[in-house]
Order: sequence, then structure tokens, then C-alpha cells
Amino acid sequence: MENNNKKIGKDLQQFIDKFQPSKFKMLDKGIDIRGVNNLHRDILEAKQIIESLNLNLFVSHNAEMLTYGGFEVNYR
Repeated sequence: MENNNKKIGKDLQQFIDKFQPSKFKMLDKGIDIRGVNNLHRDILEAKQIIESLNLNLFVSHNAEMLTYGGFEVNYR
């Protein structure tokens, strides 16, 4: 986990506590989760957590992120 003193909002902190990513990087707009073994499963799990907790977040993923086995969880 990288900590560069960026403030984590309540919704994002709830997501991190529930999802418990092993590696993530703080971004201005959310977090970048890296080193995922089963990308499809983890993206679905992240979406389910966001929906079940009614968080103001969304999952973002593109082909570039696929190369390092990652995805982003960003604020809406």
C-alpha cells in the first residue's frame, strides 16, 4: 500500500476496508488497485461492494490496466 498523504474520503475508506486490496496507489480521483490475480472476479467483487454499500464510487478499467493486472475505483 502506498501512502502519499492524500486524504481518503469516507466512501473510499469504506470500500478499502471492505475490499482489503493488497496493493493500491492513491490517485487524485480515487485508487489504483494493482497485482490482481483474478481480474474479472475482483472487478465484479468491487462493483458488488460499491452497490451494496451504496457508495459514490465506480470501477474503471481499460486495456492498459490489464497489462499490470489492475483497475481503478474512482469517485463519481
